[in-house]
Amino acid sequence: MNRILSDEQWFQFFQQGYLRLGRVLDDAELKALQTRIDQIMLGEADVDYDRMLMQLDSETGRYEDAPAQVLGFKGPTLNYRKIQNLEMDPVFLRFMQKPIFREICAEVYGAHASISVYRAMFMNKPSRRGTVLPWHQDGGEQWELDRDPLVTLWTALDAATIANGCVQVIPGTHRLGLLSDFGHTITPEQEREHCPEDRIVYLELDPGECVLLHNLLLHRSDVNRTDQSRRGFSVCYMDARTRTTQGESFPVIFGKGALDPEQLRMAKAGS
Repeated sequence: MNRILSDEQWFQFFQQGYLRLGRVLDDAELKALQTRIDQIMLGEADVDYDRMLMQLDSETGRYEDAPAQVLGFKGPTLNYRKIQNLEMDPVFLRFMQKPIFREICAEVYGAHASISVYRAMFMNKPSRRGTVLPWHQDGGEQWELDRDPLVTLWTALDAATIANGCVQVIPGTHRLGLLSDFGHTITPEQEREHCPEDRIVYLELDPGECVLLHNLLLHRSDVNRTDQSRRGFSVCYMDARTRTTQGESFPVIFGKGALDPEQLRMAKAGS
């Protein structure tokens, strides 16, 4: 089988903790995802909203002021900050199962490993709004897993720019390991040591472009200071053997028992 990514690209990822994949969506696919997420936010989609974790954007832009992340619809608005569990939507699931993502998971977790998803979530910074996301790593005890997921794929649904709050990273910091038991809370001293301004890389992306991120790479994002929304789709893939500390498993994306977009679509049509 022909590989999509080269050895040189994998070397860059393992050294830097991120890899720009270029455009992974054609025009029609991009439009379909843009339309679908707007339908979901406005309450117009045939999804089970009781199974969707939905969080509105903060009014202040401060991370600590963001509303609770809980299941259920919060009303029709394009000002959602986060919508999670999108693997249960056939449009988003079809995208999540692209061959390039299967190849990435096989390289990281093993060619024969089944792959599940920890979270498939829409991340949004609405026009002239958005919530600051402080420097953090995606891992730690708050995830309550028996092993750490290693990779996240972040795809731009709108142009992601410095002005509208694109993801910022510190190359190579994934090789530091987990800096605290709770990866979303590094100390001010750690931030000063590991995140100086001159090391920041701004991951500006065109719509449809994707970046591969190591979960332990330090990253953050700012508010949106433009009239253009900054919508993105973030998927954390992991070994399907992963369990919560309570023994629960996660939806399978690749391998035995994987979710099927057509079956999801038919189930919704029949409900």
